[in-house]
Amino acid sequence: MLTTYISYGLLIALAIALLYASFTDIMSRTIANWVNIAIAVSAPVYWWASGMSLWPDMVLQVAFAAGVAAVLVGIAFIGYKLHVTIMGGGDIKLLAALALWFTPFNYVDMLWNMALFGGAIAIAFVLRLMFFKPKTRGVLPYGVAITFGALWVLYPKLIAAPVFA
Repeated sequence: MLTTYISYGLLIALAIALLYASFTDIMSRTIANWVNIAIAVSAPVYWWASGMSLWPDMVLQVAFAAGVAAVLVGIAFIGYKLHVTIMGGGDIKLLAALALWFTPFNYVDMLWNMALFGGAIAIAFVLRLMFFKPKTRGVLPYGVAITFGALWVLYPKLIAAPVFA
C-alpha cells in the first residue's frame, strides 16, 4: 500500500514540475536543467513504486527514452545545420525526460495533444502579431504545449487517487 501512495505522490510531483516548467518557459523562454533532471531521476522511483519489473519493463522504458532522445537530438541537429531553431534545448530535454514516464502508446497520445495545443498557441501568437504589432516577435513557449499534452495523459491517473484510510 505504501508504494501506491509513493507512486501517486510522484505523479503529483511530476504535474507540479510540469507546471513549473511551463511557468518558467513563459517568463524566460527557458526550462531549467534541474527541472528536467528531477523529472528524469524520479522516473525509476515511480517505476519501482508502480510495480514495474526490471526485465523487460524497465529496460524497455530506458530503451524507449533513449530512442526518443536520439530522434529529438537528430531533429535539433538538422535545425542547427539549416540555421533554424526547430525546438529549444529545454523542450528537447523535457520531452526526453517524459519518455521515461510514459509508455510508447501514452507518449504518442501526449505528442498528439501537445501538437494540438501547440497549434492553438501558434495561432494566438500569429493573431498577436497581426493585431497588436509588438516591437519584437517573441518566441513560442512550447513548454506550455508539452505540459498540456503530458497533463492530458496524467489526468486519468491523477483522478484515480488512492483511498486514504
